[in-house]
Amino acid sequence: MISFGSAAWSSVGKKVITGLTGFCLIGFVAVHLLGNLTLFLGPNAFNAYAHFLETALHGWLIYAFEIGIFLIFVFHIVAGFTVAWTDKRKARGQGYKYSEDAGGKSRKTWSSRTMIYTGAILLVFIIGHIYLFKFGQHDVDDHGVKNLYKTVVTVFQGIGFTAFTVVAMTLLGFHLRHGFWSAFQSLGWANDKYLPILVRIALVVAVLLAIAYIVIPVYLFLFGDPNLVQAATTGGH
Repeated sequence: MISFGSAAWSSVGKKVITGLTGFCLIGFVAVHLLGNLTLFLGPNAFNAYAHFLETALHGWLIYAFEIGIFLIFVFHIVAGFTVAWTDKRKARGQGYKYSEDAGGKSRKTWSSRTMIYTGAILLVFIIGHIYLFKFGQHDVDDHGVKNLYKTVVTVFQGIGFTAFTVVAMTLLGFHLRHGFWSAFQSLGWANDKYLPILVRIALVVAVLLAIAYIVIPVYLFLFGDPNLVQAATTGGH
């Protein structure tokens, strides 16, 4: 009898793990974007949102969420890497001779061929993002609420991390373009009839999420504090 561990870590099992964790991460990316967009509602709204996440259930909610998302990332990275690199190279014995789109279910594109590399760059970005916005220096008011709004606005006034964010979010779009429909295929939820539709939906989702994430740092870099910009345009009222 094949053990659960052996089945889960088989070639098919790892594809299922990659698909399930991929869906979880897509959901996280979408929800995280909604939180980020509260920047445009002003410092009170954004800081209150961040403070709620840090203090809900006496702080245990954020710890449970962070542990959960960390494990999802680990399983996604390890399973995805071994599927895309180790297993496929063992199966074919050598690299592809041609790099054109193979058509059909393979849907081989630049996005699919660079999943490992875009994923690796995104991992570096995530580490930098966490370092700056979670463990970085923040002003704190008399009630212990971090002024994360000020930190975000200040960070994106610099060209370095702003440019890196734009590049990383562009690569996120490429990663999602393949990863979205591939997750359906990995779980056996796609066939020849629906796969072309999923591929188109994946492109739309990838473009919308990438652009939405890029707009935030670019806006902050070009125009500065949205709260001040709104005050100026309304005459300070």
